[in-house]
Amino acid sequence: MKKSLGPKTHLFPTPVLMVGTYDRDGRPNLMNAAWGGICCSEPPCVAVSLRKATYSYDCIMERKAFTVGIPTQKQLVIADYIGIASGRDSDKFAVAGLTAVRSELVDAPYAAEFPVVLECRLVHSFELGLHTQFVGEIMDVKVDEGALAEDGKPDIVKIAPLVFDTGHRGYHGIGPFLGKAFAAGRDLPERK
Repeated sequence: MKKSLGPKTHLFPTPVLMVGTYDRDGRPNLMNAAWGGICCSEPPCVAVSLRKATYSYDCIMERKAFTVGIPTQKQLVIADYIGIASGRDSDKFAVAGLTAVRSELVDAPYAAEFPVVLECRLVHSFELGLHTQFVGEIMDVKVDEGALAEDGKPDIVKIAPLVFDTGHRGYHGIGPFLGKAFAAGRDLPERK
């Protein structure tokens, strides 16, 4: 029997996303955002939801751009620091020992050390209550060569991304390959 928990944000897994922005003075900043993911395939878009109180909120509204970096499991301490510090008070890039890279495509920085980076142009923002959802069209995806599979696509095992447990507020890794999407279900007989 299932137990009702009421309306909660329990969705598993939730990606850990490093949102890169510039502030009014052109200082690079990063924010750890767990509320986000791919929201459209054509054009390719990603959505991140931020509270207005965050430093990154105004940066995205002003610059109309952001980046999304994917931290690795080995970067857990850095990712968590980025989530607990504010860009109003500290230079997160400097404290975390990260290298700020200016995107050539959008008005936002990214950290060179994250193996996957999405460069995004803001196309929509929606007030949802406590959060505002920012939808960015992905202008480019940059991936470290060492994080690519033989077919030239990002390899989730090599990337070893962090995922967030919304229920217990903890970080986890990903598991082994289990089956091919859009193929594994073909073995189930059709019911009429």
